[in-house]
Formats: sequence, C-alpha cells, structure tokens
Amino acid sequence: MARKRYQAEQIIHLLREAEIKLAGGRSTGEVCRELGISEQSDYRWRKEYGGMQVSQAKKLKDLERENARLKKLVAEQALDKAILEEALKGNY
Repeated sequence: MARKRYQAEQIIHLLREAEIKLAGGRSTGEVCRELGISEQSDYRWRKEYGGMQVSQAKKLKDLERENARLKKLVAEQALDKAILEEALKGNY
C-alpha cells in the first residue's frame, strides 16, 4: 500500500470526523479503518494537532519551516567562521 502524506488541514478534518464517530460509541480501531488511517497515525496526530484550528496548524508548519531554514543558515555561518579562523591561523 502506498504511503500517503496528509496536509495539516486534512489531518485536522480527519481528527474532527474521528471525534464525531468516537462520540457515537465506536472504537478507535473501527474509526481508523473507516477513515483509512492507522491507529498509530491517529494517536500521533492527536498528540501534535489535538484541539488546533486549521489556521493554527498552518502557522505551526510555517514556523517549523522557518526554524529549519534558520538552523541551516546558522550551521553554514558556523562552518564559514571555522574555515576563516583556520585560514587565519595558517593551518591550511
């Protein structure tokens, strides 16, 4: 079975559907099978997105992307600095 990647909006929609079905007395396994997701994904998504609105999830993903970009820039700057310091010492 091919692995499917869900967008944050889709995940929140699926979690809301699951909540409605669980409130109706169904088990988690039944609901997950019906929605086409694994129970592990359901638990992981609830931990990450539980109680979020779509706009909050979009903002979270944007911040995570920005954080990754900034970490990459800091790593590049640290490498450049180390190279320049080594060249300055004459250890090249």
